[in-house]
Amino acid sequence: MAADGIGKLLSGVAGIMPTQTIGVSVPTVELTGVAARAAGIAAGGLLVVLAFLPKLVAVVLAIPSPVAVAYLTVVLAMSFVRGMTEVVQGGIDHRKGLIAGVAFWVGVGCQNGLIFPDLLADLAGGLLQNGITAGGLVAIFMTLFLELTAPRRHRIEAALDLAALPKIRDFLGTFAAGSGWGGKMVDRLDAASEETLLTLIGQDEGRDDRGRRRLMLQARKEAGGAVLEFMAAAGEENLQDRMGLLADRPDDVLMERDVSLRLLRHIASSVRHQQFHDSDIVTVRVEVPEAERGRR
Repeated sequence: MAADGIGKLLSGVAGIMPTQTIGVSVPTVELTGVAARAAGIAAGGLLVVLAFLPKLVAVVLAIPSPVAVAYLTVVLAMSFVRGMTEVVQGGIDHRKGLIAGVAFWVGVGCQNGLIFPDLLADLAGGLLQNGITAGGLVAIFMTLFLELTAPRRHRIEAALDLAALPKIRDFLGTFAAGSGWGGKMVDRLDAASEETLLTLIGQDEGRDDRGRRRLMLQARKEAGGAVLEFMAAAGEENLQDRMGLLADRPDDVLMERDVSLRLLRHIASSVRHQQFHDSDIVTVRVEVPEAERGRR
């Protein structure tokens, strides 16, 4: 995405046709099983060579339309499934359903000229007649609106160290009291935060003091529970994948760190681990105990 954005910026500065946005890269990788950087470099080099060999381009263009349509059908179908996987991952709620549903149908309506076609034809040079553009803008603006109107997030920063645990417990106790939850919910939040912290600390083994990471914890209230978001520098292992492997591993061969992950898996209703270059985000959802569901 960064390379594509920079390429479009440079194209605009130079006043030339911008590069095409490829939205099917992820499903194509899943379909072919090829994700090596060398393969991407080779494909890019091949495209450069084809620009100087018109006869080979003519061969590619001579591919029968039914073959090309069959390929696009498979790739676009996988793109749709991959997108829905992102929506439903971690559970679907009214917020996700509202954003995805409205954005999808607005995109379909704009693409097929069903939503104010005369107005959209002149607005922004007809840009909003594209379903992906219209649906994407709707999703962005709805997300921003719901974020602004959502309950206030509580946050705390600390060193990624076991010594920060008392500070985190005090923070979660204050957060739970402000949300109207009792001792059982506080115990769940404490246990989930402790297991997540221990696991993240375990990923820092072997780092020197200068390489130690800092932790930022955000907590927010959602319908039926709380969401804890732990943010630190990138680690080498993905907790989500590692927790998935625990289901097939007998208890007697678990390592100490695996025990922590198994406990987290039973305490939290969902755990999601995302890694973006130098940032590491673990989102943990904890459900309110049945005895406290009737409270504020």
